Amino acid sequence: MFSRLRSLAPLLLIATTLAGAAAYDPAQAADDPKKIVFVDTGNTGRSITAETMARIYAASHGLNEVFISRGVDADPFDTQVEMNAQILWQKRGIDLSAHRAAQLTAADVKHATYVLTLTAKHKQRVLDAYPEAKDKVFTIAEYATGANADIEDAWGKPIDAYERMFDALDKLVPAAADKAAK
Repeated sequence: MFSRLRSLAPLLLIATTLAGAAAYDPAQAADDPKKIVFVDTGNTGRSITAETMARIYAASHGLNEVFISRGVDADPFDTQVEMNAQILWQKRGIDLSAHRAAQLTAADVKHATYVLTLTAKHKQRVLDAYPEAKDKVFTIAEYATGANADIEDAWGKPIDAYERMFDALDKLVPAAADKAAK
């Protein structure tokens, strides 16, 4: 998938712009987009990577879904995308320098169709805070494949750890987006 990201970057920008500028069509109200929140610890690596992959995938496959990412413990003093993740995205023609980490809120959970966490610990943190959301909170691996697997935290590690994280998400994100679209 990543070999095509450079050519899809303009499509992503166009899709994002059109989505924001589109007029409300009452006929589409019954077909409102599914809303998916990707959640990790600080919203500076794994979850923003999943969100970005999902946006690109959805735009290139005509899916009607909206994606955001959040953290269960976002640090207000560490809000930018991790350097190694940003390097990997820049190699693919994507600039995430405008992203700022955001804390998961009750409104995020309430309005989400699905909350997809990057680890079982994140899932438990979300369920502890929002037990009423138990039917829509899953790890991304659990939701996409039924497997119990965590996405390794690459924070502070060499770039090869980020490459492994990208590879793992590259397998799960399309499967999750396709499943949610059904």
